[in-house]
Amino acid sequence: MSYQTSDHIHKLNHCCSWVPRSVLKKLINFRGFILIFVFTFLHIHTNAFAKAEEWVTLNDNGAWCWFQDERAIIHEGNLIVGSVANGPVGSLRRGDIDVVIYSLSTGSKNQVELHDRLQNDDHDVPALLALPDGKLLAVYSKHGNENKFYYTTTKSTKDFTSWSKSKNFVPSLTSGITYSNLHFLARENKGKGRIYNFYRGLDRLNKPSFCWSDDNAKSWKNGNIVINVPLKYKHRPYVKYASNGTDTIHLLYTNGHPRNYNNSIYHIYYKQGNLHNSNGKIICPLKEGLEDPSNGTRIFAGDSKNIAWTSDIHLDSEGRPHAVFSVRKNPSNIPKEETGNDIRYHYAKWNGQKWNENEIAYAGSSLYLQENDYTGNICLDPDDVNIIYISSNADPVTGSPLISNADGKRHYEIYKGETQDAGNSWKWTAITRDSDEDNLRPIVPKWNQSRTALLWYRGHYHTYVDYQTRVVLLLMNNNNCNIE
Repeated sequence: MSYQTSDHIHKLNHCCSWVPRSVLKKLINFRGFILIFVFTFLHIHTNAFAKAEEWVTLNDNGAWCWFQDERAIIHEGNLIVGSVANGPVGSLRRGDIDVVIYSLSTGSKNQVELHDRLQNDDHDVPALLALPDGKLLAVYSKHGNENKFYYTTTKSTKDFTSWSKSKNFVPSLTSGITYSNLHFLARENKGKGRIYNFYRGLDRLNKPSFCWSDDNAKSWKNGNIVINVPLKYKHRPYVKYASNGTDTIHLLYTNGHPRNYNNSIYHIYYKQGNLHNSNGKIICPLKEGLEDPSNGTRIFAGDSKNIAWTSDIHLDSEGRPHAVFSVRKNPSNIPKEETGNDIRYHYAKWNGQKWNENEIAYAGSSLYLQENDYTGNICLDPDDVNIIYISSNADPVTGSPLISNADGKRHYEIYKGETQDAGNSWKWTAITRDSDEDNLRPIVPKWNQSRTALLWYRGHYHTYVDYQTRVVLLLMNNNNCNIE
């Protein structure tokens, strides 16, 4: 991705791949640059953006972190979305763990409280999984403050509004649990299937860890640490997971927290008891775990001026992983309060032999100073990994701040990105525009290629324990490119 304003052809070809390069060259030669620039601007910023009346508010008080999955699933014609409520001290909903069940056929919705006022922290959002018997499983925990995670299932396979009383599992007395990620592998456990929960915090070491269940989450067995960091400082790799549901789980991860480490991005996958690099070479058994993050395949090399953080990973129709992540640009000799002012989004695709990785968009600035790597975030469409959704308070192509005509303030907006050349160039469509609130952390649950359910939360986000946001849904019909 180029930002050299002197190279007009490259820049315009990047942001409007729908215009032939020969036409761009002629327009520039005949001083048509302004015309095509305006046309491009209009194409990017006005094409099919969603109006407020076109989305549905699923929960008027909720948010999520992005290191728990799946936070939303589609099952038996219903969209099920987890979130954590917030509010002023003393609020009756502050810290509630909620799920909303939304009927995709009738538009009816039901909100269920899984846990009353657990903790006002968006890291506590539940991970959801449809079980083989048709019931739903939810797993959640506090943000490292307890040595257990909570789990509950629906009481039946038809009524997803009725859930059993939560139980808990303690991996070890010294654990500090957060970030649950649920994956079912149908071929394991002698073909009966096995549920994995990849979480962080076994023995309070802040490392990615795992446990499993062979009886549809009636009981759990403790595993081990998945990625170790052999340094005196307790670095904590951040991991995103994706599975084929049969025999393989992919891991996209960092060296540590970007506040404490000049992160690179790595990939490994689990299959048949072992961890492999991207090429398929066995590294070690899962029960032993990596000795060092660098044992995996490096996708992006971080340094003091380019500090990465994982965002999402999904598989294409051939089972190959695609990944997205953010990179904070960190020029030398700038004050701390300016280190989060320029973050970029990246896209990477495994082609069977190597990773193709590109910087694709401006992510804008961090959400707040204390966490200067927090972005509005980026996600993949799991049904078409050539499509992504981003939240940014900057134009994705030019990096110009997005100042809303609604209130004259800078806000995070949602964009859809599409590539037809493995991530080298992108077409951008504004989903929201001129908002008077921020639009943050989009997610898309797996559904089908004809319809998309785009979720995000909208409002005011101050910190991960202080936010006034609501969860919204936009349904899109991909066959005719219309918003439903």
